Amino acid sequence: MAFKCKAKTLQVVDTEYSADAVEWCPVEGWHNILACGTYQLKKPENEPGQSPREDSETPVRLGRLYLYSFEDQIFTPLTELQRLETVAILDVKWCHVPIAGHPVLGIANAQGVVKLSHLMGSEKSCRLQPLCSVDLGDDCLALSLDWSTGREQCGHPLRLVSSDSKGRVSLLSVDESASSVHVLGQWKGHDFEAWVAAFDYWNTHVVYSGGDDCKLRGWDTRSSSRTPLFTSERHSMGVCSIQSHPLRENLLATGSYDEHVLLWDTRKMKQPLADTHVEGGVWRLKWHPSQEEWLLASCMHNGFVILGCPKDLVDENQEKCTILSSYALHNSLAYGADWCRLPLGTSLEESTAALTIQEDQRASPEDVKGKNLKIIYESPTATFDVLLEEEENQPPVSPSPAGGSLVPQGPSGDARAPDTKANGDAHAAKAHRETSLLATCSFYDHVLHVWKWEVSWSSPLA
Repeated sequence: MAFKCKAKTLQVVDTEYSADAVEWCPVEGWHNILACGTYQLKKPENEPGQSPREDSETPVRLGRLYLYSFEDQIFTPLTELQRLETVAILDVKWCHVPIAGHPVLGIANAQGVVKLSHLMGSEKSCRLQPLCSVDLGDDCLALSLDWSTGREQCGHPLRLVSSDSKGRVSLLSVDESASSVHVLGQWKGHDFEAWVAAFDYWNTHVVYSGGDDCKLRGWDTRSSSRTPLFTSERHSMGVCSIQSHPLRENLLATGSYDEHVLLWDTRKMKQPLADTHVEGGVWRLKWHPSQEEWLLASCMHNGFVILGCPKDLVDENQEKCTILSSYALHNSLAYGADWCRLPLGTSLEESTAALTIQEDQRASPEDVKGKNLKIIYESPTATFDVLLEEEENQPPVSPSPAGGSLVPQGPSGDARAPDTKANGDAHAAKAHRETSLLATCSFYDHVLHVWKWEVSWSSPLA
């Protein structure tokens, strides 16, 4: 089976402040809207003639929230709609469904506050307007948040979960108009920073949390004892990222500073189903919204990778997911990343001005390093000139040990059959292609990349 990936950078934007969080709007009719949060440390300056003081060395955490619109254009598809000066932002998450008829964005900031804003106006001239906020406690940073609507079903009551730098997990209630948000419950989940908290999208009474104490924990929010459902120390360093799969029940992905992505069956959390070393601390994980086997990972010191996760995972085999693609064109810590639900049109398909990378499905970071890669990087807002030559006569892709498919499903949902040439068959092949739009951002070089990822594969005709 022929299976190739192609990544094409469409635009690179200088965010000025260090960029650490991006998310496309998941609400139908607003898929072209992108939010980007930034975090910038700035030391206060002493007044002229004033001697340095210890408290003057305390850094100020500045932030800026950007709102962009993506249009199907060749040269500048991303347009800035709004920028809001604020305190430093640690996380941004859209509610997956509209609230009172409007998309709503949740923001976790460095003052320990979770804020909600909603989109007003049209797709091309919309603005974020503040709705409400809730304080998680004194002297803390709100580090993450997640909505209970991950399966894109509204359902009531509407909930948020957040984590903070004091190791606490907070369950928040949002009213039907998003005009108020308040803390339903808060508990000590971890000994150090609680880097992440997330819902089980299939049972929203359950939330998961990960901390700098290397622990992954599950919680039943209905219980008053605040005793965890489980505690796993399978990760050897701080747990930074957790996401429940919105399309596959009982599947959970976690990532850590230990550079490993683990997949879990939430019904048996003693042993992970799969363990993949991605060679960089895993700050964020995002499942593809429609292709259930694809997982996007922000790998800090190793750029961004897309993993192919087989459907049939067996924990005894300790499987590894396949690294389908690596996007290593950021020059700093890879932090924010997200898939867009917007279908791409023909003008971007025909663009020749943007970056092109081609690599085989089996390509790993070592493979990429060994190929002919030419990069010209002029400025944060300039285009790249990149040539990555693909080796010829790549071997066919082997099926996973458990018999699951490591390749995407076709439009009809059928798994692709084994390579016919290896068996000496001469059947005709049917070509398939799937194109996804992504946004990624990196920290110290303060850049936001918008790029598309194209997968093409062929399967025998019946």
